[in-house]
Amino acid sequence: MMKVTMATCAAFLALSTAAYADFQPVKSQADFVSVVTGKKLTRPLVELRVSANGAISGTGAVWDVSGSWTWKDGFFCRTLEWGGDDLGYNCQEVEINGGKIRFTSDKGTGDSADFTLR
Repeated sequence: MMKVTMATCAAFLALSTAAYADFQPVKSQADFVSVVTGKKLTRPLVELRVSANGAISGTGAVWDVSGSWTWKDGFFCRTLEWGGDDLGYNCQEVEINGGKIRFTSDKGTGDSADFTLR
């Protein structure tokens, strides 16, 4: 029984690592803009637009989201307001995998959020 459990855990970890590895880093502002231009970034209860001119807009749950972004030293750096609350400034690592985009806060060391590109 122990061997089956260990094999199951090893298989799960391998699949999890493989799924994470499929995401490729976005290295430049031009690449980022080409990925998000004309697309909605969606996840449950969230729909955002990130424009080439540096604006962020959309909704999160039932509240408006707005902000601005710049590309700095290989990171997506943004300010954000959600429902009138200032979420502050944060530089994030960006990765893509087909129709998915992942933002990882604190220059890639913090929490991640995956969005579908529509």
